[in-house]
Amino acid sequence: MRCVGVLALQGDVREHVTALEQLGVKAVRVRTPEQLDGLDGLVMPGGESTTIAHLLVTSGLRPILQARLDEGFKVFGTCAGLIMLSRDILDGRKDQWSFHKLDVAVRRNGYGRQIASFESPVEVAGVGAVAGVFIRAPKIESYAEGVEVLATLDHGDGPHPVLVRQANVWGCSFHPELTSDLRIHQLFTDSL
Repeated sequence: MRCVGVLALQGDVREHVTALEQLGVKAVRVRTPEQLDGLDGLVMPGGESTTIAHLLVTSGLRPILQARLDEGFKVFGTCAGLIMLSRDILDGRKDQWSFHKLDVAVRRNGYGRQIASFESPVEVAGVGAVAGVFIRAPKIESYAEGVEVLATLDHGDGPHPVLVRQANVWGCSFHPELTSDLRIHQLFTDSL
């Protein structure tokens, strides 16, 4: 049985755990470096990226997770998780850091603040249309050649990637865990 961790420092932890369990995957809440041992992959959920960054440092997870990512550990970041995995964070705090594993530039709250949250169908390559739930979502403003775009969304200013992968790392602007459609989680777990 595949075993996938869900970074459980802040954010949509329970929803990701439920989605993984519904797929028959063992889900482990990860709060300490030791809890990364034996995992096939990790989900970094949505939440508040600067808070998650702070908690990754204080928990001791930052250097261990960076080393695992560098070794090819598979990670799927949604919303704030995408921000944490991106090369460049536009409009971030001066002290904000990331793991630099997705060669993309993201704009925090790129689709608007909380009040501008919305749902929109998203066409995913090889999957079809899924419900995209965008809550203070990051917008991928640019990406390098090595990034595979699996889905885009045109929210009035041209198409922008909303689901990408590069080698062992996946990133998603929206919240697949907030719907009953498990196909995005299935895509990730099938890659393990």
